[in-house]
Amino acid sequence: MPDEIPKPPVVVPNAAAPASAASTPSQNIQSGPTINIADEFGTAKRNLPPAATVLITLLGVLVVVAGISFLQRARPQGSGSLDNIAAVEIPGQNATLVALTFTIRNEGDKTIWMRSIQGKLKTASVELSGDALSAVDFERYYQAFPALKSGAQPPFTPETKLQPGEEVKGTVLVSFPVMLDVFNQRQSISLAIQPYDQPVPVVLSK
Repeated sequence: MPDEIPKPPVVVPNAAAPASAASTPSQNIQSGPTINIADEFGTAKRNLPPAATVLITLLGVLVVVAGISFLQRARPQGSGSLDNIAAVEIPGQNATLVALTFTIRNEGDKTIWMRSIQGKLKTASVELSGDALSAVDFERYYQAFPALKSGAQPPFTPETKLQPGEEVKGTVLVSFPVMLDVFNQRQSISLAIQPYDQPVPVVLSK
């Protein structure tokens, strides 16, 4: 019988690949760029203007507000002068009675209506104020103290109305709780005439 032809050996492939050739999931994932998640949200550094800009803006606003307040500040509608002062000591009362004669004019464009009149005295040690005495008592005071009539004008009373451009001269009587010699050494004396519809009084000083 003919010689049998030898069969080549059967090679069985190795199912398990070497460990070095196997790929792992971690080796197949490619690393991307690093993302800072804090940058995705609003921060003062990214969303606010520079501090210097904020300060300059605030300073500008304050300047504008101050300018408007200065221009719109309240001013008296009237003006005038304190023309004459006559004073006498009231016996036994440690007080001085003063006749203040003045001129007041309405420099505005509407009528001003006087609500109250107050005298103010400043000495070296104290500041005093007193309301004007009632005009109905003027004659009685003039009879008791004739010196008060020196340079006097008609009594000026609350409720007096001044038309625009009108000028009036008048006298008020005010009592201060000081002796006459203290009054004569005063630093200043003034009248504050407060109209009804004005925020600040008309002040006349001497």
